[in-house]
Amino acid sequence: MSRPLPAIIWGLVLGLSACAGPAPSKAEGGADDAPQDSGGENADGADDSASGPAAWRSALYPTDWAPGFSIGEDALQDFSYAGYAAGEAPLPDLRAAPWADRWVSVLDHGADPSGVSDSAPAVRAAIEAAVLAGGGVVHLPAGLYRLDSPIEISVSSVVLAGDGPETQLWFPTPTGAAFRSQINFRGVLRAGPRHPLNADGAAFDTVLQVEDAGAFVVGDRVRVGQLISPDWVSAHGMDGYWGFSAGQWRPFYQRTVVAADAESGTLTLDVPLRYPLLRRDEASVERVEGYLRDCGVQDLALSDAVGWTEAWAESQAHVLGMTEVEDCWIRGVQSFAGPSGRGPAGEEGDRHLRSGGILIERSRRVTVAESALAAPQHRGEGGNGYLFELRASSEVLFRDNTAEAGRHNFIQNWDFGATGNVWLRNRSTGGEAFTSPTDSRGLPAASETHHALSMANLFDNNQIDDAWKTVNRLSYSSGAGHTATACVYWNNVGEGTITSYQYGRGYVIASNGMEVLTTVIEAYESLGTAPEDWVEEPPPGARVEPASLYEDQLSRRLGG
Repeated sequence: MSRPLPAIIWGLVLGLSACAGPAPSKAEGGADDAPQDSGGENADGADDSASGPAAWRSALYPTDWAPGFSIGEDALQDFSYAGYAAGEAPLPDLRAAPWADRWVSVLDHGADPSGVSDSAPAVRAAIEAAVLAGGGVVHLPAGLYRLDSPIEISVSSVVLAGDGPETQLWFPTPTGAAFRSQINFRGVLRAGPRHPLNADGAAFDTVLQVEDAGAFVVGDRVRVGQLISPDWVSAHGMDGYWGFSAGQWRPFYQRTVVAADAESGTLTLDVPLRYPLLRRDEASVERVEGYLRDCGVQDLALSDAVGWTEAWAESQAHVLGMTEVEDCWIRGVQSFAGPSGRGPAGEEGDRHLRSGGILIERSRRVTVAESALAAPQHRGEGGNGYLFELRASSEVLFRDNTAEAGRHNFIQNWDFGATGNVWLRNRSTGGEAFTSPTDSRGLPAASETHHALSMANLFDNNQIDDAWKTVNRLSYSSGAGHTATACVYWNNVGEGTITSYQYGRGYVIASNGMEVLTTVIEAYESLGTAPEDWVEEPPPGARVEPASLYEDQLSRRLGG
């Protein structure tokens, strides 16, 4: 466990700026002695004014912070691009233009709000009516709707909206749910030819040197990535682990072109890179088309819990998914105890979900907000019991959500390409894993980065009452290995534990008395993760400023 050094050294960082001389290395105390005095408190951090608790700032985030500010090799990235419309617009108001006059009721198409008959055909008919009208809100008034088959939306500008938790969608079918979502918004991305970089790209870069930059125009959606080459794998110490993608090209970043200059051979992207891209590894850019846009789900409740044995017979059954979407949202979605949900002895219980909750996959700029998921049945190995799951996506925002009693309540999962995502003001509680349907001795489980090398993600103001981990998972999950680098824990609270063994640089700032594990022992989860992650703690009673890193960075970028 890392422990902050005595208060006497806090004054060492007064006046620290980007032009300051080299800071002490982490081994010399550079991580633990970094808190910056912002005035108004004594050396021990006590408030010496009548205005309330003294303010404290991280040395890595001074009042004049700008992207690229660093102390030695340590720097916080700009996370402000996460979420719907890159945070530049609020989530849509469905009672205002252009949505207000584009509502379609499922009752008009024969849906049964009593839950007796199958309403799936009526929901599909309402969706088709909305599509024919150019997009719209498919309204499910309060009631219980039984859906005996999945609902898939493959057209932009469709929203499913209920009247709050009194609108309940129930999926009771006992089989055929494996590796799919009961409700899924699915785009189909089509990629053009790849154009190699003419020069290596670095973290914080927005301008790339690209062969044939004239092949792109402003507004193009692009993916920027590289080959998972033998050299790249070896450089990370992952020989024998990262075999699942070895030799394959993987998109690390999903971006929009904001300028293209054929003469200079440059592309300017809307969001910076998060991690180096090397020509050695065939770093390149490809245009993509086919994202679904402006789709949403809000103000309703979901359950797909079934019989206990049936739930454990199938893996990775999610209740709600979004795949290859952009600028979409999920808000005010809750799970509920389904009428057919059963506990381990067949008794009726409070089980909400069969296996998985919400899945966001190969998407960008999505917001998942004000939602609450709990009590999956299948919490065994093989990708089950994940409540809020993210895969290979860029700049997704999870905010103000609650997850309870999942195997992994909040999780970044499977393969490369999870970058720039933000978890803000969520609560993770009661994480618990099981080894089999007959095992009643559940083991404590964590929210975590699971698979593989997520880059520059932010865990901000969350309440962690169980655990959150960013570690080297070694051979687990088909060789997940290093699962995080340049990720930041910021001002989290709770009764749980933060474990941060990140490849290269990682950051734990203001953990508010939580147990924090960062000491590298070069074994198990910390193997190959030196140097130890940067840890800063404010003095007792101090007020962390800003309270939210994401919200402050967004305000700065938008001129607030």
